[in-house]
Amino acid sequence: MNLANLRPKSSVLDKAINKGKSEVSLSIFALLFSEIVQYSQKNCNSVADLSDKLHKLGMDVGSRLLDLYVFREKNSKRETKLINMLLFIKTTLWKTLFGKEIDKLEHANDDEKTYYIIETDAVINKYISVPKDKGSLNPSIFVAGIIESFLTLSGFPCKVTAHYHKGTTYMCKFEDYVICRDKQLD
Repeated sequence: MNLANLRPKSSVLDKAINKGKSEVSLSIFALLFSEIVQYSQKNCNSVADLSDKLHKLGMDVGSRLLDLYVFREKNSKRETKLINMLLFIKTTLWKTLFGKEIDKLEHANDDEKTYYIIETDAVINKYISVPKDKGSLNPSIFVAGIIESFLTLSGFPCKVTAHYHKGTTYMCKFEDYVICRDKQLD
């Protein structure tokens, strides 16, 4: 009996996210995302239906990413302050997903519940050409779903939408109590 065969094998789930090669081929990413959009178009009657499908798929990805980070990287510790979580998304999460930090994170001047995540050259929109009949579709709604799920499941309930403004802007509108709770923590 060979004892080497009895050693437990490590799986990809046991390895830290930031270990190893963290780059994904841009052409493979573009092809995969294009297929996701085409798959989502099936049985859609409107642009709103397609946006909803892409947003829900993004939310699924966001919840899985949060699970990975909480259990692998942070030893089940979650951020308790909103600004710390937004900075985590700006740096660590974005670097994992897109290989770079978010270009800007801004707080709305007129609404304390609203933050803007601004990406001047969104990779997700770079290789998707939106047909004229679906002109109002913003493929970044998929990433908005990732952000919304990540924040909401981390205890910062919000609604995230994607807009074409200064590139791509993700508008994060938080629930009232998130802002009140955050002020109490200061």
